[in-house]
Amino acid sequence: MTSAFSRRSLLDIQGLTKAEVERILDTSEVFLEVSRRPVRKVPTLRGKTVINLFYEASTRTRTSFELAGKRLSADVINMNVPASSVKKGETLQDTCRTLEAMHPDVVVIRHNASGAPNYVASKIHCSVINAGDGMHAHPTQALLDAFTIRREKGTIENLVVTIVGDIAHSRVARSNAHLLRLFGCEVRVVGPRTLLPAAVDSLGVRVFDRPEHALEGADVVMVLRIQSERLEGALLPSVREYARTFGIGPRTIEYAKPDAIVMHPGPMNRGVEIESTIADGERSVVLEQVEAGVAVRMALLYLFAGEAAEPPAVSEGG
Repeated sequence: MTSAFSRRSLLDIQGLTKAEVERILDTSEVFLEVSRRPVRKVPTLRGKTVINLFYEASTRTRTSFELAGKRLSADVINMNVPASSVKKGETLQDTCRTLEAMHPDVVVIRHNASGAPNYVASKIHCSVINAGDGMHAHPTQALLDAFTIRREKGTIENLVVTIVGDIAHSRVARSNAHLLRLFGCEVRVVGPRTLLPAAVDSLGVRVFDRPEHALEGADVVMVLRIQSERLEGALLPSVREYARTFGIGPRTIEYAKPDAIVMHPGPMNRGVEIESTIADGERSVVLEQVEAGVAVRMALLYLFAGEAAEPPAVSEGG
C-alpha cells in the first residue's frame, strides 16, 4: 500500500466515492492496531509537518489529531488562535499566506464559518483536512463513526441508522447522512420541528417527529447534543421538555433492535439528550468512537501527507 491518495484534501464527505471511504476505513484498521501496541509510535511521517488550526473550541477532535500526528512521528504545531495574530485582526487570507510560508504538509482546520476549509485549500498548496466548519460538514467524525459501526456491526451496508437531536445545527448529522447513504443505509432523523433544517429532505433521510417511531428497528442510534451556542431565539420550549420527549433513556431505547448500538460524538449533556444509564451502558460505543478517532485521523494524515510511504506492519494476531 502507498500513501498517495487520489484527492489532495478532505473537505467534505460529499464527493467521496464508496471505494475511497472503504480505503480510509481499511487503512484505519492498521493504525488502530498501532494504537494498541505497548509502544504506540511509528516513523511513518517523520520529517512531515502538521499544523492544527482550530478557531473553535475542541477537546476530542483537536487532541486526537495532535495524538495522531505525534504517533506517526510528524512535527505537530498547534496554533493557539485566541493568542495568535487572528486576535489582532489578521484575516484568514493573511493567515493562509503565513501558513504557506511555513511549508507544512497538512493543515487541519476547524472554523465557525461554513466553507472556511475550502477557502484555505484554495489558497495554500498543501493538503487541508476539514475538522468541522460551521454547520456544514465534519467529515472526519463521519468517518470515525462509520469505522466504529463497521467494527461493532461487522458491516455498514444496509443498516437502519437513527439520528436523534438538534439536526438543524449539526454538521455531524449532515456528514453522517451523506456517508451512510453511500452504503445503502436507511438514515432516519428525529427531533423537534424547530431543530430540523428547512431542506431536511435534500439529505435523503426519513424524517420523524417522535423518537419511538424513528427508533423502531434501528441498528444504530446516534444521539446529538443541543447546540445552545448556535441556537437563536426560542427554538426549544425548555430543556426539561426536550429531555422528556426526545432524550434517550431505558424506555425509548427499547424501541430499537436488541443489539442496537448507541453513539454520541460528544460532548454529552447527560440528563438532556441522553441518560447516564444509556451513555455508560452495554449498548454504548462512545469510548470506542474516541479510540476510533485517533486511528482514523492517523490514517487520514498518512493518506494526505503526500509521499508514498509504507504503512507500519501489522503485528501477528493484530
